[in-house]
Amino acid sequence: MDEEQVQADVPTVGERLRAAREKKKLSLEDIAAQTRIPQRHLEAIEAADWDRLPAPTYTVGFAKNYAGVVGLDRTEVGEQIREEMGTQRLVTAQAEVFEPADPARTMPKGLVIGAVVAVIVLIILMSWLNSRALNSPDDKTNPQAAAAPAPATPAQRPAAPTPAVAQGPVVLMATGPAWIQVTDQGKTLFSGELQAGQSYAVPQTAIAPLLKAGKPEALTVRVGNATAPQVGPSGEVVSNVSLKPADLMRVQAAPAPAAAAPAAATPPPPAPAARRAARTRPAPPPPVAAPAPAAAPSGNTATE
Repeated sequence: MDEEQVQADVPTVGERLRAAREKKKLSLEDIAAQTRIPQRHLEAIEAADWDRLPAPTYTVGFAKNYAGVVGLDRTEVGEQIREEMGTQRLVTAQAEVFEPADPARTMPKGLVIGAVVAVIVLIILMSWLNSRALNSPDDKTNPQAAAAPAPATPAQRPAAPTPAVAQGPVVLMATGPAWIQVTDQGKTLFSGELQAGQSYAVPQTAIAPLLKAGKPEALTVRVGNATAPQVGPSGEVVSNVSLKPADLMRVQAAPAPAAAAPAAATPPPPAPAARRAARTRPAPPPPVAAPAPAAAPSGNTATE
């Protein structure tokens, strides 16, 4: 009884903090402004209402800050409030009675199982749709690619490849004495006779060079690395022959081969009646030999 009376005479932390605050003529609003502690927590500390305060660690810190503002010993206030909170929290914890939950307020077991099954089905459905969307482009076939190419008709003949046009400088080479004249738009570029082995290169700056040659068969025309056909018939004088590479290398299309002469008409075989008549017709008699002429009487006749 004496100990309880002594403990009852000791002021609580809240009472000490309130007395120090009133002594300094400060209000709870002033303490809250300086410590930045909510005013409701300061009121709960002064009233020792621990249920309105947060965790003990925060409550002890609030009390120390409160004590520092009103001039009390922070360590002493912290130890005292721990003792008070420990006793009060223990008593409160022992007095609490937990009632079992009402089964009517819980979610039915069947509803929980149904919700879980629905979620699983939804996940499976989404996975299947995603897999189908990823695989659908591969299942489609291209009708153009599936169609087989039509076989080539035997009657069709592939077109002959177009010969490539040679490019390069044009050079006139003489294989024998040859007189030539090269002009360009009325201007004479060269005129004279080339001996065997000599050559003349047509200037590449010429716009429309023309050739006049006395012996085309004695000239070899080179276009780059290619040899052009003969510029004219042998033994004749040719003129106004274009010396452009494209004109020199132009190859005339070969004439189409003449159609083969139709085979001689074969007489139709004789009719069956004619063949039978030929078999039944008697063979002609053999030819009769002409009688031999009588021998001429000899001049020596026997006399009786």
